[in-house]
Amino acid sequence: MAAVLALASASALADEATIRRVVESKLGGGRVESIRPTPVEGLYEVHFQSREGPQLVYTDENAEYIFVGTLYDARRDRNLTEERMRRLSAIDYGTLPLELAVKVQRGNGRRQLVVFSDPYCPACRQFEQTLAQVSDITVYYFMYPVIRPELIDHSKAVWCSADRAKAWLALAARPKAQPPTAKPGCETPVERILELGRSLGVNSTPTLFFVNGERVRGGLHAPDLVAQMEDAARQAKGK
Repeated sequence: MAAVLALASASALADEATIRRVVESKLGGGRVESIRPTPVEGLYEVHFQSREGPQLVYTDENAEYIFVGTLYDARRDRNLTEERMRRLSAIDYGTLPLELAVKVQRGNGRRQLVVFSDPYCPACRQFEQTLAQVSDITVYYFMYPVIRPELIDHSKAVWCSADRAKAWLALAARPKAQPPTAKPGCETPVERILELGRSLGVNSTPTLFFVNGERVRGGLHAPDLVAQMEDAARQAKGK
């Protein structure tokens, strides 16, 4: 019996070694971090690290085929790839320097969300319409002006404004951007935020971080956003 178990174990390791070797050679030299079975029989998830951060692909047990895409659980209406990516790209929320963010509170502010946002990003402006529908929320905006860096002074002027929240919303949330009237001459954290974003692998806007550390690239619809904030709060409380 021990010999049989040892043989089975060796076979499993050999399969994993094959998957690791093939994936690393075929996908730009990314480093494979983990291999694990999916709910689909014979299909394995391969988590590898690339210059863009954590990535997922799927393969059979011998790495004869590699699948790049999204795995859905149709019965439960769950995007398994997205759920897994949120966990793999999670951060320690408590390490975020929220004192460098523009704070906007609505209602009692009990729900918390961090957003890396560019005031001239169309998707960010669209997401602002969603945020306006959510009550009892505190949004910490890390100003991330990467799309039109020549207008970085607009973000700096937000920080130099007497009412930063009002200045940010006028710049980033109105149908037409209204740059602040304040001069961008005060000491601002914008350059530090750009460094922070790069260190966290923020390569698109908006990028959202929830209180459990999970991230989402791009916006969400209001019901999904509220549900995820509530779920993140429960997870963070349970730690």
